[in-house]
Amino acid sequence: MKELLALNTSSAWQLVELFEPLDDVQFWIKDLKNRYLHANRALLLNYQLEGVGQILGKTDYDFSPPFLADQFWLDDDQVVKGHRVVNRIELVGGTSEAPRWSVTNKLPLRDEKDRVIGSTGTTRWMDPPKSTASTLSNFDRVLSHIRDHYQKNLGNEELAKASGLSVRAFERRFKIAYQMTPQAYIRRLRVRMACRLLIYSDLPLAEVAVESGFADQSHFNHEFRRHLGRTPGDYRMHYRH
Repeated sequence: MKELLALNTSSAWQLVELFEPLDDVQFWIKDLKNRYLHANRALLLNYQLEGVGQILGKTDYDFSPPFLADQFWLDDDQVVKGHRVVNRIELVGGTSEAPRWSVTNKLPLRDEKDRVIGSTGTTRWMDPPKSTASTLSNFDRVLSHIRDHYQKNLGNEELAKASGLSVRAFERRFKIAYQMTPQAYIRRLRVRMACRLLIYSDLPLAEVAVESGFADQSHFNHEFRRHLGRTPGDYRMHYRH
């Protein structure tokens, strides 16, 4: 693959070895068609693979449930257009294992002429709730707070308090760091959590809305369709039938 040849000469490739010994961080590199060019040991273990040769040239559709693979694909398509995914919290794992909270980052990968030649990303496991609260950074505390309370009404005042910043400073720094407002971040998380419930549970749509943190089913339908282009009912039918 020409992308692989370009990566071999890029400075980013020299960073690969840094991620090999990290058991709690999954690291990967993909080409412009979202095919894996590299995966570290942690990612291979997550997919129960013995060697990197088993993942090369394959996509997330070869390893993940279709609804998750579709989400990953949409992310990657945006990343190769120059966008970033910054510190997004999500629940990883399906029916065969206990799901775990993680933090995901994705970046466009560029060659020496600043042309996008692929994407790279990391997923790291989040600490268990309240286990290391005293050692977390300001925004790590905010992410942990969102993770533990996204089903409730979370205002910026409450999140600012968790960060140790004033509301104005928190809102400004959050938007700079995450490229979206705190409330937009929470809405995206709620939509993704709703996706899991639609696939892995038989809850009525109204209950999925409440369990995912939406005020009511009407608000849920509006946000879900705005993010994914289809209604929750259509989404469930598409991936479960």
